[in-house]
Parts: sequence; structure tokens; C-alpha cells
Amino acid sequence: MTPSWRRVRAWLDARLEPMAPPMIMLIGVLLLGLLALVHYAIGYEISFAVFYTIPISLVAWYAGRRAAYFISVLSAVAWHLANRLAGETFSVPAIPYWNAATRLGFFLIISTLLASLKETLAREQALSRTDLLTGLNNRRAFLEAAQQEFLRAGRQKLPLTLAYIDLDNFKMVNDGEGHEVGDQLLQMVAEVLRSQLRATDQLARLGGDEFALILIDADEEYAKTVIERIQAALLAAMQARDWPVTLSVGVLVCSRLPENLQAMIAMADELMYAAKQGGRNRAVFRRFQE
Repeated sequence: MTPSWRRVRAWLDARLEPMAPPMIMLIGVLLLGLLALVHYAIGYEISFAVFYTIPISLVAWYAGRRAAYFISVLSAVAWHLANRLAGETFSVPAIPYWNAATRLGFFLIISTLLASLKETLAREQALSRTDLLTGLNNRRAFLEAAQQEFLRAGRQKLPLTLAYIDLDNFKMVNDGEGHEVGDQLLQMVAEVLRSQLRATDQLARLGGDEFALILIDADEEYAKTVIERIQAALLAAMQARDWPVTLSVGVLVCSRLPENLQAMIAMADELMYAAKQGGRNRAVFRRFQE
């Protein structure tokens, strides 16, 4: 992909990705209408096949398969009408309808290929951002989400809380009872964490036995309440399986934000290690308000 095409693609993504499919379809219909008028004005002797693929491709990529099929049908009809109104004639009356059908088939193939490619890319992107064991966001997805929330909190002057979580004694269970049991433990931890958070909060498995969460618009009092709920719920789940696993948590509560996200992460990481060095099974809080 050339740099110029990347810029075009980035420009289109920035404007069309946030739009709802009906709005994309409307744009496609308007483009198609303009194209049909130009086609009619120029005449039927010049082929417009490549130009009709423009609205079809846009709709297939940004609005999905069904919308693209609808635009494909409209495109075949528009081409047929533009040619007939421009005075195109045939020796056999059925020929223009045959041509319209073949054009429709061509448009449907393009729609299917592009929509399938977009769906495949979306699945691959989701997999690249998901921890396959727990279904949580992975480190990459978490850092992207954290950066967005960091910038949003800065713009709106909102408090933001970042917690780093490490499982105490996980290695004992993982080595002693086997990796399959260790995987079950991690899945259970993920479910416990997920159950205690709001839909707007961010949660991820960073790797190994480390997790991280961001509490959106959360002050210290709320952060302590959430962490206490998580610790109690996890302790109950671990005791039910007779697993000696607890949490060491470093919690950074920011009423004002640090210089950048990296500084915020470094402080939360230090707090988590302070919790482990302080005896484990505890949470260490710090309020950042410089």
C-alpha cells in the first residue's frame, strides 16, 4: 500500500467508520445517483463499470454485506436505465436485460469479496487484541484503551484510577496441580474481575498472572470500594477450590494526571510490587494530585 493510498484510507476511515450503516448507504445512493446522471449525459458508448464499483466498494467496506448487495442491485438498475435513456439499442430486446444481469453478478461478486475481506480483517484484529485464554483484552488492547481514557480524562478534567494486579501463589498452583488447572484459575480470576466492574471500565490480562484495570471517573473512595469487592469475591472463589491464591494490588488514583500514560503505568507497577514486598494479599493506594 503506497503512502498516498494510506492517507486516503486513513481519511476515509476517520470519517466513515464512526457513521451508522444507514448513513453510509445514503452516501452510496447519492454517489450512485450522481454517477448515473453523468453516465446518462456522456452516453452509453463509454463504459462506466469501474466507476460503479466506487459506491459499491464504499458501502461494502463500511456498511457491510447486505447494504452492499442493495447498492449492487441499484447500480445494475441505474446502469441499465442510463443506457436506455441515452438511446442504446439492440437487435434482440432481451440483450439489455441479460447485460444488466451480468453486471449485477459482477457487482455482487465485488460486494461479497470486499465484505468478506473486511469481516476477516475485523476478526483478525479482534484476535490480535484479545487474550485467548480469558477473553479479556490483552496488553496491546489495554494500552490503546488506556491511552484513550487518559486523554479523555485530561480533556474533561475527570479523575482516573489505574490498578495493577498480581496473583500471589499462582505459580504454586500452576506447578503443583498442572497448567490446565492454572488456566482454569486464570479464567476464574478474569470472571471475578469482570463481574465487579462497570461496563465502562477497562480490564485486561497483561500476561502470566498479571492483570490491569482502569476505573473511569473514579475517585479514591470508589476505587477502594471496588478493590475491596474484588478481593472478597476472589478470596471466596479461591477458597471454594482450596487454592491459596490472593491478590497484590497497586492502585494509583489520579485527581490530576501525570505527564503521560507511561508515568502512570510505572507508578501503578511500583505500587503493586510494594504490595507484594509488604506481605502480599493487600492493596497499596496512592493519590496522585501534583
